[in-house]
Amino acid sequence: MRRMLFTLGAILAMSLPVTGQTTNEVDIETDENVQLEMITPAQPVQESEQQIKEREKLLRQHNDEIAYAKASNSMRRGYFVLVADNIQIGNMGYRHYDIHRNSNFILVQNEDGIIQFALNTGIPGSNGLGGWTGKGRVRNMRMSVDDNGDVNMSYQLFGSSVNATVTITLFHGSKRAVAHVLGGPEITIYGEIMPYRDKDHR
Repeated sequence: MRRMLFTLGAILAMSLPVTGQTTNEVDIETDENVQLEMITPAQPVQESEQQIKEREKLLRQHNDEIAYAKASNSMRRGYFVLVADNIQIGNMGYRHYDIHRNSNFILVQNEDGIIQFALNTGIPGSNGLGGWTGKGRVRNMRMSVDDNGDVNMSYQLFGSSVNATVTITLFHGSKRAVAHVLGGPEITIYGEIMPYRDKDHR
């Protein structure tokens, strides 16, 4: 009964207008005719434009650090995906920005890996999507953190259709990353690293 009364009091508190730091007693008809004390919250402190910008900046930095921690931990555990938002073919090639994120990625699931790009240029390519797909086994994985806090990873991907060296750099304080693929098509992939664990590899 008492739990229900306090719940009713909370609902009334949200429905009444805020008029400052005041207290009122509101009679609630109950079996026990209990009186509940209503306490209205104080008005929020007015922030200046500069204070709002500083608070939003700190919030962005906090969220970026969380994203960086999640991305770096997923790399260390060996279950992650680098989702591309643009791709460069060759060292001096044109960067393709108009790509679909769900079909351009680097995936690592412990010892299994996939590299795929699909430019949707109208030319089928080896994978029928205007690009290339390589599936294989991840070998010789190495990780290090440099003085800037960037996470560096390298590994080989071996399979019937791929024999490539992959290097990935996750930039400190964010989930942004760049990957270079040598062997087969020479590509550079720019995007974001996200934790990902495929149900077939759990």
